[in-house]
Amino acid sequence: PAVSLQAGFLKSHHHYEITFTLPDTPTLGKELACLPSFSPTRRPQNLRVQRVNSILEGGVKVNCEYKTHQEGIVQEEMTVVAKGRRDSSLKVRLQAKVIDPHHGTPMLLEGVRSLGALRDPHSRRSSERKKK
Repeated sequence: PAVSLQAGFLKSHHHYEITFTLPDTPTLGKELACLPSFSPTRRPQNLRVQRVNSILEGGVKVNCEYKTHQEGIVQEEMTVVAKGRRDSSLKVRLQAKVIDPHHGTPMLLEGVRSLGALRDPHSRRSSERKKK
């Protein structure tokens, strides 16, 4: 089974918090963990799971951090598994359109919150010292 999620239009080189709820899946149980999907072509993991909690209404609330680097349509995948059991899983696919930070207007869908711009790795360190 797989679940597809849309994050909306995000700015490149930004940091986002994404929170979503997965439906109650009896085969998974209540004690869950998330595994990032492995892909040999993927560079550093941009989507990191922070918390996975069962909720009273049924289902699971997942809180992630997502860092955008490249413009275009992006897709990240993770797998939700029962702790201690890898035979039962749910694949979660997150999709977003990443736009240039200086052109266009971001449109964040429900559960997506901007945490600000990422530091430019090419910027000078002297400008960072002035801020402190």
